[in-house]
Amino acid sequence: MPVSIPQQFGASDAKWPLLGIADPERTLAWRDGRAVSASRFLAHVHSVARALPQASHVVNLCEDRYAFLVGFCAALVNGQTNLLPPSRAPQAVADIMAAHPGSYALGDQESPASALPHVRFPDLSDSTADDVAMPHIAADHVAAIGYTSGSTGRPHANAKTWGSFVASTDGNLAMLRRHLREPFHVLATVPPQHMYGLEMSILLPLRGHVGVHAGHPLLPADVAAALDGLPTPRVLVTTPVHLRALIRSGQPMPPLDAMLSATAPLPEALAREAEATFGAPLLEVFGSTETCVFATRRSARETAWTTYPGVRVHPQPDGTRIEAPQLAEPVVLADLVEATETGFRLCGRGTDLLDMAGKRASLADLNQRLLAVDGVDDGVIFQLDDGDGLAVKRLAALVVAPSVSEADIRAALARDVDAVFLPRPLRKVAGLPRNATGKLPRAALLQMLAQATTGE
Repeated sequence: MPVSIPQQFGASDAKWPLLGIADPERTLAWRDGRAVSASRFLAHVHSVARALPQASHVVNLCEDRYAFLVGFCAALVNGQTNLLPPSRAPQAVADIMAAHPGSYALGDQESPASALPHVRFPDLSDSTADDVAMPHIAADHVAAIGYTSGSTGRPHANAKTWGSFVASTDGNLAMLRRHLREPFHVLATVPPQHMYGLEMSILLPLRGHVGVHAGHPLLPADVAAALDGLPTPRVLVTTPVHLRALIRSGQPMPPLDAMLSATAPLPEALAREAEATFGAPLLEVFGSTETCVFATRRSARETAWTTYPGVRVHPQPDGTRIEAPQLAEPVVLADLVEATETGFRLCGRGTDLLDMAGKRASLADLNQRLLAVDGVDDGVIFQLDDGDGLAVKRLAALVVAPSVSEADIRAALARDVDAVFLPRPLRKVAGLPRNATGKLPRAALLQMLAQATTGE
């Protein structure tokens, strides 16, 4: 799983400070109900940097978001590169470490696999309070290598320099400042190892006047309690899947000032319901592990995406070429778009468009129709291909619908969907194999489908 390093970002001798705002007293994080100042954070970074082993790469597995933040920055101070695995599964971590010989894992819990070289996150109480010198990181230093989720196949590696992170984060801050006053405070339900989680809960407090909650709450009551411990303005960073769960729980939430969503398409109806339920604007952001975030929209009111300053989108027959301040060279995504005056409209993905028996359909549209069926709590339609052992391409579906039969679901879909695009097989399951960001790795879907059809 080798990774190619991109061209240098900016001048080879350029350096950027670790913190974009030098105020030592500003609140950078909230941990155990207490504010952590920027000066205290820098002391923690220097202390952990001294404790880390000499190596070129580190897999940061810390679950406490503040520990991840400190470890991420300590690695930068030591000239190391953070490896961001697509999951914490032992084999996924082992594969990435094998691709980077001599790397080690840093964690605040037990090692995910005893055979992995593992370093326990140090005790922060030993930090020297006056060790608060501001580190400067070379712009062309590869700060992290992020891996795609594997939702369409094998994970791919993407290297990010510190200079590119500075540029992409400044774009995110400019977008948020149009809706929020600083300082604001972030609670994220997505892990920091994912690029979206990294951008919105790790890099934001480094570059802006932003404080981040150290937790990673998932249950609605825990999300409410964590938000209640933050000052206003409050921002919830989450996913469509988690938003739907929060709404359906009926759990009251403290007042929110904004919500961010990514990792999967956000249906307009869900966006409107979320804004009505929580009384705050819901901002959907568009990006990828390859590009970082480069566009946004308020999905309850807008269908078109507005690109960040300096971003250019160039529609192509097989995708879209993206130019952005954080990219050393253009990146081509599989997304198909129509350019607008201020950005673009998303038309689907090259892999999303289905051509079967002379007819065409969108896989994303089929999934929206499935989720709209009464009684369906969650579900996914995906394509089976020759590589899955079938002579003819067809669609399959896994559905979470405790109160509705498979036959009723098929009948509801048949009212709106051409017969050639009806999923066969369609199987009910207790839950979908979503990862920590709500995505569905293809391998996990195929395994679940095989288990659900065993015995037929």
